[in-house]
Amino acid sequence: MTARGAAWSGGAGMRRVIGLMSGTSLDGVDAAGIVTDGARIAGFGPALTLPYPAGLRAELRALLTMAGELVPDDARVRAAAAWLTELHARAVARLDWSADLIGLHGQTLLHRPDQGRTWQIGDAAALARATGLGVVHDFRTNDVAAGGQGAPLAPLYHAALAAALPRPLAVLNLGGVANVTLLLADGMRAADIGPGNGPLDDWVARHGADVCDRDGRFSTAGRVDEAVLGRLLDDPFFERAWPKSLDRLDFSRRLDTSGLAELSLEDGAATLAAFVAGAAARVSPRPGRWLVTGGGRHNPSLMRALRQALGVVVEAVEAVGWDGDALEAQCFGFLAARSVAGLPLSLPETTGVARPMPGGRVAHPE
Repeated sequence: MTARGAAWSGGAGMRRVIGLMSGTSLDGVDAAGIVTDGARIAGFGPALTLPYPAGLRAELRALLTMAGELVPDDARVRAAAAWLTELHARAVARLDWSADLIGLHGQTLLHRPDQGRTWQIGDAAALARATGLGVVHDFRTNDVAAGGQGAPLAPLYHAALAAALPRPLAVLNLGGVANVTLLLADGMRAADIGPGNGPLDDWVARHGADVCDRDGRFSTAGRVDEAVLGRLLDDPFFERAWPKSLDRLDFSRRLDTSGLAELSLEDGAATLAAFVAGAAARVSPRPGRWLVTGGGRHNPSLMRALRQALGVVVEAVEAVGWDGDALEAQCFGFLAARSVAGLPLSLPETTGVARPMPGGRVAHPE
């Protein structure tokens, strides 16, 4: 893979950080450089994506379904974590960018904040040894332990990126789960708002057609089943107050009982795209401009569904000069800098934690 972009050195107090993100879409490792002190953004380095090998993707998908019964020392978990960590180390090497620090999110296997649990795998100590750099990891545990949702963690980065943009503004991330940051005149609010690409990817993969609805091929060819869509949107999650968060598989039962399985590949894909848009339409207040990041913005069917459901300006983040493929990795570089500076990673308005909460731990190469 070739890297995107060029390095840009920062001023006094700035760190050159490589952020690493492997999200709930289970598509691969994103790596991106950022120059930041954890409050300001001075510039960006290159970015790249290393897709998961098919075997790793399949194993992680299997572990997701078993995660509630697994323990960290399980042999399959350790093997997957080692494979994942090797891929992260390869991404850092291929990025070929001089950095001071790494921010490692890891791959989420389980997110159950109501049970005080959030679990991301990836061996930070091994990555530190492989790269010779300090690795900030374990970004969510402190927040969950203090009663927060542990997600989303991107809002402070969204706010820093959008510092010069007019408010109100919504930044919508379409990964496996969808989350939104509302940047309002009097502050910010954030939450996971519903399904993202996850159910749509799984639906296409279940039919053996592809690993995702590439370019909206299947959802564009199908018709929305309004009855199934209504049952999907009747999930109690949508009535819960903000802040709130989701596990990758939280909607699995609703998908199984909605009648979705009776639809064709194309009609099911169209209905799931409408489900994503319908969840976004529940957001209130609804700003007049939405910037969309994450893999979902590449799906023209999803973007059309969002524009129709929201009835406002909906654009990919590239419209304001951001790199939507690198944004989440940049975010965890930004949060790594915040962590070592002792700044909070989450706020009451973003995760429901009682007070601004620092987080992250550092694994040193020695």
